[in-house]
Amino acid sequence: MSDLLKSYRFREEREADWKKLDYILGRAQRYGIKSLSDDEMLNLPRLYRQAVSSLSVAKSISLDHSLISYLENLCTRSYFFVYGTRTTLGQRLAQFFRRDWPRAVSGAWRATLLSALCLFGGTLVAFILCMVDMEWFWSLQSGGLMGDRNPNASTDALRATLYSDVTDVDGMLSAFSAQLFSNNSGVALFAFALGFMFGIPTALLLIYNGVVLGTFYALFWSRGLGYEVTGWLFIHGVTELFGIVLAGAAGFMIGGAVAFPSDQSRLASARDKGQTAALIAAGVVVMMFIAALLEGFGRQLINSDSVRYIIAITTAILWASYFYLPRRKRKTHV
Repeated sequence: MSDLLKSYRFREEREADWKKLDYILGRAQRYGIKSLSDDEMLNLPRLYRQAVSSLSVAKSISLDHSLISYLENLCTRSYFFVYGTRTTLGQRLAQFFRRDWPRAVSGAWRATLLSALCLFGGTLVAFILCMVDMEWFWSLQSGGLMGDRNPNASTDALRATLYSDVTDVDGMLSAFSAQLFSNNSGVALFAFALGFMFGIPTALLLIYNGVVLGTFYALFWSRGLGYEVTGWLFIHGVTELFGIVLAGAAGFMIGGAVAFPSDQSRLASARDKGQTAALIAAGVVVMMFIAALLEGFGRQLINSDSVRYIIAITTAILWASYFYLPRRKRKTHV
């Protein structure tokens, strides 16, 4: 009899708040969280904490099982509304592009500078070596990566490779674009994935790609085609090279966390940095897709040097603004 009386008094003192919480949750589940008033939104966390406290007390004094089951269900429902994710896929993607990705990139500026130094440092060294002695071209290029674009080709033949009258017959450019996306994203994600080995393989991969770029650029520059090849390359290269630099930066973030874990374990340090690095790497895939479209369609269909430069400069301004211009913080009402 005393247990029943104890349970009755316990319920009587707190049931009004439970019912209020149950009512708010019911409305939110039926009509969405936006249907709640400001007062209900403010009361929700408080009522949830009270329900959790009531559940803890009910278990400690062994009240009846039906009451404990009711409170457990109420607390579980409340938890997902107080702490759970309630955004749709579209909202989550919008948040990623509006806030999460640019914030992750702008916060990783040191790693980005290091990655750019590796890539473009390799480019500069290879360019200088080849301009001094074009025999370096054969030493720095391997596997015939550039095909007929080599010092044995005539200037006219090299110039001809920069312009095309190709039209999208039978989806040829679409297939070419898809292949480029696969190759570019593979290089970028490989640079990211290798970061866990203290960032050393990431640095080597970036330097290697820079060397390839430098020898290619030196070949055309030595034939007086520097202006033409710059437009041909950077119509897509601004996006592609920036994406590779960011992928390398993500790899360096993980490598730095593993090499210098501070007061954490290496695994915990890598996990913390890995969340931000993964955001950057996910966005890089989008950049590689855009670069593949610009390379597979824009570069093949646009033969005007001026238009190529306009597109290159525009994409550079857009990416720099997107990642590094300050954003106005959204006001939150408490």
